[in-house]
Amino acid sequence: MREDVGDVTTSLHRPVTDSSRSKPVPYDSFEWQQEPPPSNGVPRSAWNRTHKRLSRWHRPYTLALILLDIISVLLASYLTTTLLEKAKTGFRNRDWLFLHDAQLFFFFAYVVLPLGWLILLWANGTYDRRYLGLGSEEFKRIVRCSVTVVACVSLLAFATKTQLSRGTVALVSLSAVIFLLSGRVAARQVLHFTRRRTGHGAHRMILVGTLPEALEVYTAVTRSPAAGLIPVAIHLTDGFAAARGIETPVPVYAARDVLSLVREVGADTIAVCGSASAEPGELRRLAWQLEGTGVDLVVAPQLTDIAGPRVHIRPIEGLPLLHVEEPTLSGPGWLVKNLLDRVAAGLGLLILSPFLLLIALGIRISDPGPVFFRQPRVGHEGRTFRVWKFRTMYVDAEERKATLEELNESDGMMFKMKEDPRIFRFGSKLRNTSMDELPQLINVLKGEMSLVGPRPLPAEDGDYLGDVRRRLLVRPGMTGLWQVSGRSDLSWDEAVRLDLYYVDNWSLTYDLGILWRTIWVVLKRKGAY
Repeated sequence: MREDVGDVTTSLHRPVTDSSRSKPVPYDSFEWQQEPPPSNGVPRSAWNRTHKRLSRWHRPYTLALILLDIISVLLASYLTTTLLEKAKTGFRNRDWLFLHDAQLFFFFAYVVLPLGWLILLWANGTYDRRYLGLGSEEFKRIVRCSVTVVACVSLLAFATKTQLSRGTVALVSLSAVIFLLSGRVAARQVLHFTRRRTGHGAHRMILVGTLPEALEVYTAVTRSPAAGLIPVAIHLTDGFAAARGIETPVPVYAARDVLSLVREVGADTIAVCGSASAEPGELRRLAWQLEGTGVDLVVAPQLTDIAGPRVHIRPIEGLPLLHVEEPTLSGPGWLVKNLLDRVAAGLGLLILSPFLLLIALGIRISDPGPVFFRQPRVGHEGRTFRVWKFRTMYVDAEERKATLEELNESDGMMFKMKEDPRIFRFGSKLRNTSMDELPQLINVLKGEMSLVGPRPLPAEDGDYLGDVRRRLLVRPGMTGLWQVSGRSDLSWDEAVRLDLYYVDNWSLTYDLGILWRTIWVVLKRKGAY
């Protein structure tokens, strides 16, 4: 922790800087420009920026995405034309061509169409640096772009009275979307790996606000290194005395000019936290000061653990009001979720039945006794049910639990031990791969559980009071945000926070994302014991 009370100024007022401090300070992929811009909000031309953005990691990344997108569309055109040529016995039958002239068709397929895709991808904001590397918005925009491409091709064919092969257009569009999404997923994985291992390709942030608010934002952004947000300093708005004697993860400053501090610590982003964002005059002047500096300004309000789709901005006379929608826990989307759960569970049990029989045989050979373990759990709206699991412990495990209570490694309502002596060898393998939970498909089929949701907790551990009870607003799931974020390695408070976040921000898209992440978590066997 560091105190700096050199030139005392208002936190957002810029003092006159010494000429020796106006030289560029290189740091990673950005550097300061030599001449500071005016701080009174003078308009500047968007086409002739004299002060470049400090954070430049997105430039090579965007170039790589453009190349990947062009290759994806070209590959889609090539595979489609190759498959259709073979299906239509070569060039003797060209019903699959939407242009009678083969040369003109290939010109459109390999030149016009890729360029059209690239322009529409750009116009739909798929290269916007705010959506790169995190969240589902980047993928949603690619899917919307594909719909636009099909509409444009259809409109062009209608306007020119061209005979259009619907099969060709459908195959090219579908394969292009698949290749585009696959390329973006691969690029994102590389970016996340780089951010976690080296710290490159990330934003260096200064947190501005009171110490509790800044530390809360610090904890939130550092939970996910893949997000690419690295806090490097805290600037206190309530004076340095509030931080005396408190250990902080990054240096703390007070009574400093924020822009000078940004230059000193090599940051490229200022995050205004909590109550500091409620000072409209100060925040507006800070935004003016940052114009043309290349420094990003973000606002972290006190509204936490609420996803973007539930938040809408309603500006009234220059005052931006955040309107927070209620969680969607009923309606058509919820009915679709229930239907998909039942269908997926039925198909899963049917397809996996031979594999389940082999697991049952392995359990009986490893330890005589019942194949399944059924335990009362608390479900939707507090109703209890008996969960199905493959037995992974010796038959006297419940009796031996009382002697192991003092060795419990969990700080919550679940009993957890990394080296639990009650687990037999084959059962340990089932737990490490999460295959012991496959019989819960029976609970899903019966409507007692869902594929995605908070994990069901034991019924004998007492009432679910306070925040924990909110978990009961939805059906418990075979997997959930808790499982894909650390499983047994998480503290009880963190697990509850993740479950409550899921309850408040549920969506079908979010469920699909959790199911996808579950595959990788199971393969890595992280936190499974």
